[in-house]
Amino acid sequence: METMITSKILLPVLLPMLTAFAVMASGSRPNLREAWSLTGAVLTFISVALLVPHILAGGSFSYTLFELWPGIAIKFQVDALGLLFAGTASFLWILASIYCVGYMRGLNEHAQTRFYVCYAVSVGAALGGAFSGSLFTLYLFYEIVSIFTYPLVMHHQDEEGYEGAQKYIVYLMFTSKAFLLPAMAIIYVQCGTLDFAMGDIASGIFPADASRWMVVVSYILLFFGFAKAGVMPLHSWLPSAMVAPTPVSALLHAVVVVKIGVFSICRIMLSVFGVDLLADTGLGLITAYFVSFTIITASIIALTKTNLKARLAYSTVSQLSYIILGVAMLTPNSITGGLIHIANHGFAKITLFFAAGCIFVATQKKDIREMAGLGFAMPLTMLAFALASLSMIGVPPVSGFVTKWYLALGTMDLNNLILLSVLMVSSLLNAGYFVPVILTAYFGKPAEGAAAAPALLETRPLILLMVVPLLITGAISVAIGIRPDLLLAIIHLLM
Repeated sequence: METMITSKILLPVLLPMLTAFAVMASGSRPNLREAWSLTGAVLTFISVALLVPHILAGGSFSYTLFELWPGIAIKFQVDALGLLFAGTASFLWILASIYCVGYMRGLNEHAQTRFYVCYAVSVGAALGGAFSGSLFTLYLFYEIVSIFTYPLVMHHQDEEGYEGAQKYIVYLMFTSKAFLLPAMAIIYVQCGTLDFAMGDIASGIFPADASRWMVVVSYILLFFGFAKAGVMPLHSWLPSAMVAPTPVSALLHAVVVVKIGVFSICRIMLSVFGVDLLADTGLGLITAYFVSFTIITASIIALTKTNLKARLAYSTVSQLSYIILGVAMLTPNSITGGLIHIANHGFAKITLFFAAGCIFVATQKKDIREMAGLGFAMPLTMLAFALASLSMIGVPPVSGFVTKWYLALGTMDLNNLILLSVLMVSSLLNAGYFVPVILTAYFGKPAEGAAAAPALLETRPLILLMVVPLLITGAISVAIGIRPDLLLAIIHLLM
């Protein structure tokens, strides 16, 4: 029985690692290498999906690999929050594996074996973080993600790539060492353990007599230590990482890197501090106001960017803070809105980056002002882009509407007009930087002297390998906007 439980918990983490070894061993045979990547992704998602019925039935999985010291262990545990993140990441890896074939071959990229190996390990580390049962375990997998995404950011190995990767690794490794390690020491002294309080988001792990100053200090250190969440002012690594290939950008912005950042913050808020303590200390509402600045400011910066990936990067900075905002408001409705955005943002944002990469491979264009006529030359790509944009804006029936509906309900639960205004203004700003891209693609005229977009660029086989995944993610974004029942059922298990 214990062996079966162990395999169910560890398999989603081990499968991507085994996939990485298989990819490395078959590096000289591209077809086999890519087949291993896709097979590993499918098997990983299946292993995560098999956990769903037991969790929905109110069950749980827990396994301690070994204990380093009393209260400090390598521990795995599956709950609704981890399942939501793991399910989203593992499913999107399947589609990313297909997309990568078209992109990497379409541009004849170098070091493709290294790319697929690091991609697989990064996903595996993210799933390890999702199923971490202790703060120490989460920290270890968080660092593994940083290490194995570094080669992906510097993939092109040019001056721009090295600069972007250096900024990326310095930001993320410095903040994790400078802030997370002291925070864990404080928490261990105060609580005697680093294990999460799974199944009880109200109480957390701090004893009633814990020093309030130590609670506040450890919270601040953890909040800024998980810098992958992209909260200002520790956000500039994220736009700089846009020098990476587009599948990496999708990995960074939708699947693994930023998601493990916001997931980690949500985890420590709900499973270390707890709703009651955050409310008593006022840290919840302070956090909500703090991330509201990121939501608005990043959206304003996005308006100024004409490079499509740069605009999407700042959109990500803004959208991630919706997740933290929802949890920080500490009401059932707001927490639902924040957590469901892990999936909603994932499907919509990966669609947007997939579309940006597809446009680049087909046309070599990155500037929005040069994309006139693409709505007719790449109709499927721009349709999916438009649907994902509507999700980011929060237009029904696309999934982003569900996020903003529950967040708005949360602000009304608090009777907080300031936070409601943040949601309204940010939605207008979202429209301000997404709608012009769509209008340019369908109604824009080529600049003087520029050639019009050729007809039907999506008929090439490698382009089709990119178009199919983004159509699927775009369609799912609509589907979970219309029927978010499964996601809501998983999230409600936490309440």
